[in-house]
Amino acid sequence: MTPGSSIFASASELQHMSDQVRAHVHVSGNVQGVFFRATTRDTAEEHGVDGWVKNLPDGRVEAVFEGSESAVDAMVEFCHEGSPAARVDEVEVTHEEPQGLDGFEIRR
Repeated sequence: MTPGSSIFASASELQHMSDQVRAHVHVSGNVQGVFFRATTRDTAEEHGVDGWVKNLPDGRVEAVFEGSESAVDAMVEFCHEGSPAARVDEVEVTHEEPQGLDGFEIRR
């Protein structure tokens, strides 16, 4: 904490936090080795969405998106198409409480 800063959130910060949503997504199909993660990261950054994406040992891709409802919805829609070389068979979405993620990363 810096001098003069407060541990209390301002009303505008609280409003911003309450406007955030979180989607936890699992994508099945031919979604590994086809630039799905990189394209997801680039698309998330274009939409101002925070979170992460990673490959799972079972062949699926897992991702978490946090941001405005419209931006997160756009990312979930993106997951139904994926990268140009991907073939998406199924997208499972669970909505959770936002955790305040900052930035978007590809996890390994």
